[in-house]
Amino acid sequence: MKQLWILLIGLLACASGYAATDTPDTLVVARDGSGKFRTIWEALEDCRAFMDYHKVIFVKKGTYKEKVIVPSWLTNIEILGEDRDETIITYDDHANIRLTGHGVPMGTFRTYTVKVEGNDITFKNITIENNAAQRGQAVALHTEGDRLKFINCRILGNQDTIYTGVAGTRLYFADCYIEGTTDFIFGPSTAWFEGCTICSKRDSYVTAASTPKDIAFGYVFNHCKLIAAPGITRVCLGRPWRPYGYTLFMNCELGSHIVAKGWHNWGKPTNEQTARYAEYNNTGAGANTRERAPWSRQLTDKEAAQITPERVFTINNTWNPTK
Repeated sequence: MKQLWILLIGLLACASGYAATDTPDTLVVARDGSGKFRTIWEALEDCRAFMDYHKVIFVKKGTYKEKVIVPSWLTNIEILGEDRDETIITYDDHANIRLTGHGVPMGTFRTYTVKVEGNDITFKNITIENNAAQRGQAVALHTEGDRLKFINCRILGNQDTIYTGVAGTRLYFADCYIEGTTDFIFGPSTAWFEGCTICSKRDSYVTAASTPKDIAFGYVFNHCKLIAAPGITRVCLGRPWRPYGYTLFMNCELGSHIVAKGWHNWGKPTNEQTARYAEYNNTGAGANTRERAPWSRQLTDKEAAQITPERVFTINNTWNPTK
């Protein structure tokens, strides 16, 4: 009988502890110990699988050196930084690091600082950084989930800063600062960038879309500003990682570092027959279209009016992240 009571008390204690944390309340993460958790990983572990309500993980100012994975069974979570520039998730893996015990390079797709596998996840007011030395590809943000939002974030790196990793998934970036060197926004997902600042740190390429042939839209940049580090003068808007890559810049301010041709075929003339590259109503020294690659397009007013988040994000079902 005594053993039964001990078991019942233990079960009640576990149930009570579970209920205390598994609520829509905010979970607080702080490196200085002033929150319930010291790492973002610990807070994610405290969340219930497949939640149908909104839960906030509030991350206080500080530098969090950890590889963060938001697993596929987590949904409806918002990771909210206290201050965009002073709340930093960072790591320093790069593609040429040798894997322990194997002696082979890590490769691009293991280098992420943050990997988002779950759906309906939001990051807001936070910095995601890969600060590895420039010794190869080094992903800061790797996405696999659908209906992901990144609001007022800094996403920092060099080559391959953002990898949008799964075709048919939808991503929305608003008021973000994104920097990198080569192909620093790349992959097959459908992504809308609204009011973002895109900074090139090397004479190279901004995007490398690999949009599948049967997906109508890839990367759409609207009301964004493209800038460059000092001394950078020759940057292409994009090159197709796969033949049907889709990228559109509209209503953007393009700096003088954008080359007159605008686009690159990745050394494959056949890509010029398939890549879907377009512009509309851009301004700035890099927006002159007189010498643009003849295989890119300038949208008409009627065509541009049809490019809306709701239409771009209609893949199997409709999603409008602005509502």
